[in-house]
Amino acid sequence: MFGWLEKKHWFLLSDFAGLVKGLSSNLTWLTIIAVLLVPLSAYLLWHTTFGLRLRSVGEAPTAADSLGVPVYRMKYIGVVISGMLAGLGGAYLMLEAGRYKEGQTANRGFIGLAALIFGNWMPAGIAMGAGLFGFADALQLRNSDNVRALLLFVAIVLGFLALRAIYVGQPLTGAGMIVAAAVFGVYFAITATVPNQFVSMTPYVTTLLVLAFAAQRLRPPAADGQPWRKGQQM
Repeated sequence: MFGWLEKKHWFLLSDFAGLVKGLSSNLTWLTIIAVLLVPLSAYLLWHTTFGLRLRSVGEAPTAADSLGVPVYRMKYIGVVISGMLAGLGGAYLMLEAGRYKEGQTANRGFIGLAALIFGNWMPAGIAMGAGLFGFADALQLRNSDNVRALLLFVAIVLGFLALRAIYVGQPLTGAGMIVAAAVFGVYFAITATVPNQFVSMTPYVTTLLVLAFAAQRLRPPAADGQPWRKGQQM
């Protein structure tokens, strides 16, 4: 149906149909499941008793224990669910290639961790982070001209962010962004192609930049990674 609308070349409607067609064509079942897990996880965490108990164990296990929440059981359930989701991601990588080979994950686990931090431990935010890093990783599938055009886009975005930083009273941050924007702009002007090595390292550089600039404003669950014994005070 969307392909039929796209071929009509109707103003705006055909463009929107082409976008929807691209987002809904040739999708695997694992991709559909991953997309559906975002609203399902948000509902489960914030609109159910189970989600309230799970979040309370992550924030204040001693307080949750005093209210009768089985802390150990909830911790094990959380670990099992996270392990199943991680296994789902690994299964997708294996099914995509059709076979298993050494180094197949290419450190994507660290990128997944960065998406978690970028999303501030929220399902919708994590989905946005996954989209950002997925876009950076998908640049390897495009030709160098498209990636070269992205350099100009990055320079423009950095320029706007620099003006915003200066406006809110952060001149040093703004100056650094101006320098970075100038570097991207000059590189766009003097080069005709982008080396494949730069394209391959794009997702990892994006990860480092996000963690360097965004992680300072984010807060993980208070008891995340902290050992706890029944009856102890945090």
